[in-house]
Amino acid sequence: MTSREQPILRRRGLPTLDVADVDAFLSAAEAAGAVPVLLFAGDAVRWPESADVAVVLPELIEAFQGRLQGAVIAPQAETALAPRFDIQVYPSLVLWRGGEVLEVIPKIKDWSVYVARISAALNGGGKPARSSATVVKSMSFLNRGVS
Repeated sequence: MTSREQPILRRRGLPTLDVADVDAFLSAAEAAGAVPVLLFAGDAVRWPESADVAVVLPELIEAFQGRLQGAVIAPQAETALAPRFDIQVYPSLVLWRGGEVLEVIPKIKDWSVYVARISAALNGGGKPARSSATVVKSMSFLNRGVS
């Protein structure tokens, strides 16, 4: 992750996790009743859409009203942690519960795809349900200032 992206994540309060920090974060998030979401951003030069996913993650956390708790995997920890979290593509978001990967969402997606896939994961898997999760925010913030 470049220094340009880190301030975006810091402003949103997303911690950066190293190998030694991951298990404590997962446990704390689940103890708080949230599903942990980890961002494996990869090299921002090689995968420029990692900056887009870095912007979307805090918006997803806000939209799902406390049902998600996010963190960013430190660049130096990604290689070591990728196999554990089934990461094959960068950037990827990983949803985790009860010691296993619920969902891996690679690349940048439409807001509706995120909502459907995360809702399905939060509701026990299967096909995405239209009204399964209360989502209070749309992606209209992306259109600000656009004519």
